[in-house]
Amino acid sequence: MTTTTRTTTRMTKTRNDTLTTSKTKAAGGPARPNARSARRRAREFALQGVYAWLLRGDAGLQDAGEIDAHIRDSEDFQEADAAWFKTLLHGVLREAPALRERFTPYIDRPLEELSPIEHGILLIGSYELVHHIEVPYKVAINEAVELAKSFGGTDGFKFVNGVLDKMAADVRPVEAQAAARR
Repeated sequence: MTTTTRTTTRMTKTRNDTLTTSKTKAAGGPARPNARSARRRAREFALQGVYAWLLRGDAGLQDAGEIDAHIRDSEDFQEADAAWFKTLLHGVLREAPALRERFTPYIDRPLEELSPIEHGILLIGSYELVHHIEVPYKVAINEAVELAKSFGGTDGFKFVNGVLDKMAADVRPVEAQAAARR
């Protein structure tokens, strides 16, 4: 059986940049984004929101609505899972102190020395591991690693992977042990 694919490229003008979105369409099937699902886009937007919140001093939830509204105004926000974005952004902001307590034992430097990107990614990954057991732990870690590869420093993804992997062994011991036996 032979499957043909057709690739189309769409140019979208944003504020100061031109964004190219490539889509692949299987013969007879609907077009879908190549590498980024709606949930991945939601995680990317949530990271932008957490990053903004961290830069504002992460003092409380008073900025959450403004950050949320600003990000939802982004031209390509419609490609994201809006409900998952809201869950992640507001959940992380609300639970940040408890999440930091969860991952701090596994970091090799003081919390203040983390870049805001790594800090935000660890908060999002920790939130998924602790509060969303319907997301397999390997998926939560992989998604955090992908965020770090896209937005973090050169080897930040290795750091994020190591921290969340150690945390998963404590937060989801049965799932982690079952995966280790395979």
